[in-house]
Amino acid sequence: MAQPPFPAPELGEPYLLTPGPLTTSYEVKQAMLKDWGSWDDDFRAMTRDMRDRLLAMIGDGAETYDCVPIQGSGTYAVEAMLGTFVPKGGKVLVLANGAYGLRAAKTVEYLGRGLRLLDKGDYLPPRGDEVAAILAEDTGITHVLAIHCETSSGILNPIEEIAEATKAAGRTLLIDSMSAFGALPLDPLALNCAAFVSSANKCIEGVPGFGFVIVRKDVLAASKGNCHSLALDVYDQWATMEKTGQWRFTPPTHTVAAFIEALKMHEAEGGVDARGARYAKNRDVVVEGMRGLGFQTLLDDRWLSPIITTFFCPADPSFTFQGFYDAMKARGFIIYPGKLTVVDSFRIGCIGRMDHHVMTRVVVAAKEALADMGVASAEPPAAALEERNKLAA
Repeated sequence: MAQPPFPAPELGEPYLLTPGPLTTSYEVKQAMLKDWGSWDDDFRAMTRDMRDRLLAMIGDGAETYDCVPIQGSGTYAVEAMLGTFVPKGGKVLVLANGAYGLRAAKTVEYLGRGLRLLDKGDYLPPRGDEVAAILAEDTGITHVLAIHCETSSGILNPIEEIAEATKAAGRTLLIDSMSAFGALPLDPLALNCAAFVSSANKCIEGVPGFGFVIVRKDVLAASKGNCHSLALDVYDQWATMEKTGQWRFTPPTHTVAAFIEALKMHEAEGGVDARGARYAKNRDVVVEGMRGLGFQTLLDDRWLSPIITTFFCPADPSFTFQGFYDAMKARGFIIYPGKLTVVDSFRIGCIGRMDHHVMTRVVVAAKEALADMGVASAEPPAAALEERNKLAA
């Protein structure tokens, strides 16, 4: 029997309103039912196909860049990029406005590379003029690391103006596009980006198991022997794949098979533009509906990404996140806790195999959950709104 395009809770699965892992299609799930030999020619061909399909997504840069998958979560890929392409005497300006930028900064410290941190807090993006000023003042900085979409807040960072400032200063740009690539345009050639990373279980709607690094070939060739780690050496992984077609160590075979199916579905949907439009519609519906219930978003509309949206927790004493979470889960929706440093919040993801009709049901579920909990108002604490408005002014 043909399954509906967007699986429903009544079929046995809740929707994952998270930034990944996320709700996947039946076709992606079915692709994992076959076992593959990691050294077999068929699997080598699958790896090559996957790399080629990812490169095709960056347009004119496909001849200038190569794609190297790395086993593990997205954080493994971020560390692999930093450890392989930042020289041991290098210094990285990390642009942070949430948990993932701060994690990248911690990674730089672990690697023993120089670090300069611009921390904008939870509400605001780093801007190009700020980057330009820091690079002019600190000539020791060799690399800039930007987060494309900071999923702890849901903020979409102005990657183009950051890239412009980095290029003008003659420094090297690295991008963490973990939660954006596949749904938001990213042209590394136009951005003069040396490398960027993403993951299988984000906007391409695969399952967890590996990340991937898309890197300029000249940067890759120059990185031999630089990495601090055997397992995370992007150059060595690439050299082995180019020579043998194989991953150096046991690959996540089922995840690769699922990801290829996800890539085919991404192409069939219409690529980056169509995927991004579906996610943006999801966001618009859930934001309008939740605001209609009295909830407030952390961010102004101009910074809201189509990936995930952060809402303040209500000030009503009857509200608890755990109670709200449980009530939403009982209705078939798994939401995400907040990851902010100063206020209580929760997040609703807009990505995965779902459309705006599903998001309408999310709002209905939230209304019912508030009633179950006896929450009279979803308005956040006044202090939280005052802080947001002051910083956004």
